[in-house]
Amino acid sequence: MIEEYFESVKTFLQNIALSQPPEVDYDYRDRETGFIKGVLVFKNGSRLHFREFVQVKQNQPVHRYMYAFQYMDADEMLIFRYDDTKHFPHLSTAPHHKHIGQNEVVAANAPDLESVLKEIKAFIEP
Repeated sequence: MIEEYFESVKTFLQNIALSQPPEVDYDYRDRETGFIKGVLVFKNGSRLHFREFVQVKQNQPVHRYMYAFQYMDADEMLIFRYDDTKHFPHLSTAPHHKHIGQNEVVAANAPDLESVLKEIKAFIEP
């Protein structure tokens, strides 16, 4: 089950326009649970650093115990980051939230890798 999830991520990443092969580690914790982390470098030099600790049970949605998706420009300035660290409890989606640039934090639902990559595509190909 976690193997199927990891394989779907690998397949999905093969279809992304990157300037170099993706650097992704897949850590199998058991049949249903695993940790994935990686760095994707896009053709404009921007980067996505991501990590997810997930559980995948048959016929159920993916459960994310922890995640972070941090997108930076070629100069390593933060464009956005989604995470579920519990440091903004006042937000309606807490602990889920989105950092925009260096100073703004807004309520945001937990994204998946595919939706984050679609958002990045909008930055790269306006």
